Amino acid sequence: MPRLALYALAVCLLAVAAAVVSFVRGSVFIGVVWVLLAGLSSNMTWYYVRRGRAGRGDGPVTG
Repeated sequence: MPRLALYALAVCLLAVAAAVVSFVRGSVFIGVVWVLLAGLSSNMTWYYVRRGRAGRGDGPVTG
């Protein structure tokens, strides 16, 4: 897995944890912001994984 994909995955997991904490503490608006950041970093993770596979020629990348 490419290094940037691992960084994006770490950000995604931390954002999900922060969203859970925000919702538990009652900060709904901040929780929604963390959920949106988790979605963005999740998409970045998949992008870097697919880009890494395409560069190595491990398989077809569609889309």
